[in-house]
Amino acid sequence: MSVLIVTGTGTGVGKTVVVAALAALGIAAGRRVAVLKPAQTGVGPDELGDLDEIRRLVGETGALTGALTTSELARYPDPLAPATAAARVGRAAVTTEQVVDAVAELARDHDLVLVEGAGGLLVRFSAGETLADVAAKLDAPVLVVAAAGLGTLNHTALTTEVLVARGLRPAGVVIGSWPAEPDLAARCNLADLPAVTGVPLLGQLPAGAGRLSPGEFLATVEAAFGAAPAWLA
Repeated sequence: MSVLIVTGTGTGVGKTVVVAALAALGIAAGRRVAVLKPAQTGVGPDELGDLDEIRRLVGETGALTGALTTSELARYPDPLAPATAAARVGRAAVTTEQVVDAVAELARDHDLVLVEGAGGLLVRFSAGETLADVAAKLDAPVLVVAAAGLGTLNHTALTTEVLVARGLRPAGVVIGSWPAEPDLAARCNLADLPAVTGVPLLGQLPAGAGRLSPGEFLATVEAAFGAAPAWLA
């Protein structure tokens, strides 16, 4: 069983689509995959959230039926850090212990557990607790999802430096939305990200991948990363 934490350099960089890509690749390789979203923010009780998007992209049909499990511990309507969003509605925030327990439960029946954080690495789940603390308690590697363009090097380097400083393991960097016509800054990211962060750039998903059908999505993901990349092992 493997556990992978997925974080971003910020909000809106494509974490959910990257998690869906990892899940699709894992399932296509014959693995039983679970996706855990400890806290969903900015979504009401009856609205579609990140896990709905992941299930749609993976496509629970045919050979994939039953191969994906998704779990959400809490959701809050305000688009804020989970600790703040929970306090605003008078609820207790999710704790790192609850996340660790949920991962352990999912790990009993799955080969790969993907944990998608909310926002960036140091966004608070509850008072004093962040996704970095979850990674430390699970002793799990952390995949960093970044945007493309100006600011990417700085934001990604800050995230990876925190991981290394805390004794955590960066699994690599993925660009979550690669433009069809990348500008100079985006093109430079491909060479500069590994050099600046010391962490491998594992690939980039094309912009708009999240709007594809499940079959098109899997083909796109396989073209971007390979059918069974070693970093899913």
